[in-house]
Amino acid sequence: MSEWLAMGGYGFYVWSSYGALALAIAVELWLLRRRRAQARALVRQSIEEESA
Repeated sequence: MSEWLAMGGYGFYVWSSYGALALAIAVELWLLRRRRAQARALVRQSIEEESA
């Protein structure tokens, strides 16, 4: 198992790449959710202004 994790001496680079990818995906998902919430709030605000 430890040989598989070490990946022939390149384990640090491989696993840090996987970690960087996971971090990038997590940040992207967080930003998408934040932008979607902002867009929904803007639409709600526009609807409220039109109906007032």
